[in-house]
Amino acid sequence: MIPSWLHDLSIAFLVLGAACALVLAIDVIRHPQRMAIMDVVWPVTALFGTGATAWMYFRYGRLATKEAADREHEKVPFPIMVAKGASHCGSGCCIGDICAEWLAFFVPAVAVWFGWQKIFADKVFAVWILDFVFAFLLGVAFQYFTIVPMRHLGKLEGIWQAVKADALSLTAWQIGMYGFMAVAKFWLFGALLGAALEVNSPEFWFMMQIAMLCGFATSYPVNWWLLKAGIKEKM
Repeated sequence: MIPSWLHDLSIAFLVLGAACALVLAIDVIRHPQRMAIMDVVWPVTALFGTGATAWMYFRYGRLATKEAADREHEKVPFPIMVAKGASHCGSGCCIGDICAEWLAFFVPAVAVWFGWQKIFADKVFAVWILDFVFAFLLGVAFQYFTIVPMRHLGKLEGIWQAVKADALSLTAWQIGMYGFMAVAKFWLFGALLGAALEVNSPEFWFMMQIAMLCGFATSYPVNWWLLKAGIKEKM
């Protein structure tokens, strides 16, 4: 049974994430980023990063607006650039995972197409494959709209460079996210609480908020290397 305090805590953090996302969405409309895709990245990241993302945006994200001087952007420390790069990847993962989870919930046949009942006894493993597909496509799209304008690449070259820049980062993110969600579903809820972790519950999305932070942690060192190697653009 899910305790009432966990239910209330889940709702509180989801409301906090939505509030932070709304504040950042309003601010990027008023102060657009130099890199247009970051106008999407910041609010989406705030859905799970909540106050930490809001702090990073107002402390460093504002230095990368169209109205900021070039020298202001140069003041961003490298570790923050890495964090922005990881967040850029995570925002695509976040949107992809939300879409995939709700699609599989409302249309269970989709999970069957990805192996549920034929390969996997538990639906979650099939949905994770769907999650990865959605996250990969969106992650590459986000990276494409970052790299192409900065490097003035053609479409095919832009897609290839986007895949190179995002594949490792996105995979590392999903590993961290899946790892925590496995612990939450099978141990915390399944073994300890004896309850199902359902997509249509606040608890599921609260766990996803934490899982996204775990994804950020596992993708951070990968993004550090990608930026140092020049494979991914500094933000």
